[in-house]
Amino acid sequence: MDTPDLIDIDRLTDSQAGMLHALYQDEWWTRGRTIEETLTLLRRADHLFGVCEPGTGRLLAFARVLTDGVFKAFVFDVIVAKDSRGLGSRLMRRILEHPDLREVKHVELACPPELETFYERLGFTTDVGGIRLMRRARRA
Repeated sequence: MDTPDLIDIDRLTDSQAGMLHALYQDEWWTRGRTIEETLTLLRRADHLFGVCEPGTGRLLAFARVLTDGVFKAFVFDVIVAKDSRGLGSRLMRRILEHPDLREVKHVELACPPELETFYERLGFTTDVGGIRLMRRARRA
């Protein structure tokens, strides 16, 4: 779904932040985030990537990146509205081609197993030299 009349954005309006929060509520891995948490992550991300409809400004796809600009960039929250699936490739190409990110040695992300093939087509691999993702969760 590479529709040329869609608009690529690198910041969200207040209205689009609300739309992002609504998209988060539709996915198991982001459901339950509060609007305050959503606004905070938008302020603290190094780079934001979105795709929206012209005219309405409706947010169709979103991702964010945290990076040191040299060694590591981690892509978070790649999310696409259910009626706009297919925009993930457009979003990921923008991330990988961004001037601040294209020379970074390792661009990383976490994804469910069913999306591995999608990301492999973009050059990602599960072979990360024996490195394992670890997590420390904050206790409520």
